[in-house]
Amino acid sequence: MLDWLSATINWLQESFAHVVEWLERFIIGVPMYVAAPSMVLIGALDSSLLSLPEINDYLVVMRCTKDPYAVFYFPLFAAAGSVIGCMLLYTILRRGGQAVLRRRFRSDHIERVERAYARFGFLALAVPALLPPPMPFKIFVATAGALEYPRWRFMITIMIARSLRYYIEGTLAVFYGERVLQFLKDYGVIILGIVAAVCLVGLIIYFIMHRNQPSSATARGDSDAAETDTIIETGRVDDA
Repeated sequence: MLDWLSATINWLQESFAHVVEWLERFIIGVPMYVAAPSMVLIGALDSSLLSLPEINDYLVVMRCTKDPYAVFYFPLFAAAGSVIGCMLLYTILRRGGQAVLRRRFRSDHIERVERAYARFGFLALAVPALLPPPMPFKIFVATAGALEYPRWRFMITIMIARSLRYYIEGTLAVFYGERVLQFLKDYGVIILGIVAAVCLVGLIIYFIMHRNQPSSATARGDSDAAETDTIIETGRVDDA
């Protein structure tokens, strides 16, 4: 049984490696009018139902390495594909709600993501979209759909964060070529920690500067609720 499982895993790994090699040759070799829609499709599949770890990052780096001028526009195709794929997953979870979400992800992970949305707002979506693997991302997309996060804000946040990520990688590829890939593999976790620390400092500064806003917002909410109750009660008296 173990031998069969090991052989299956090795076969899957080899098959995935062949797929990546073929995609690399395809994206690099075809004209831009073919590579662009292909990149959108690959990005959409990766961000929705399939999972192709780092494939978008890898293809953006390889295309920009071969064609430095592509760095001005090619990352946008990868970002657009990611937005389309995320919107598909978002829509499925928005219709299915918490029941579908809890069948797909662990309850404790969902609870942590929900607390992140409640505390940090759009940053809970933007930061995972910006960071490279191994940072999980699909659970944030799925939770946004289940929580009915505003659709347009969701799309704009994903587009900006993903575009920034791919533009940074593409720009590095122009200057450093394939060494960027090795750099990401060797120092990806360190970069993740540095970016997370910077984001944490930014959040601390943000909450210090806006620490008095929640109380004022609550006061306005209580005032509006009291006014609504008064109107309802007045209407009841008039009906009587």
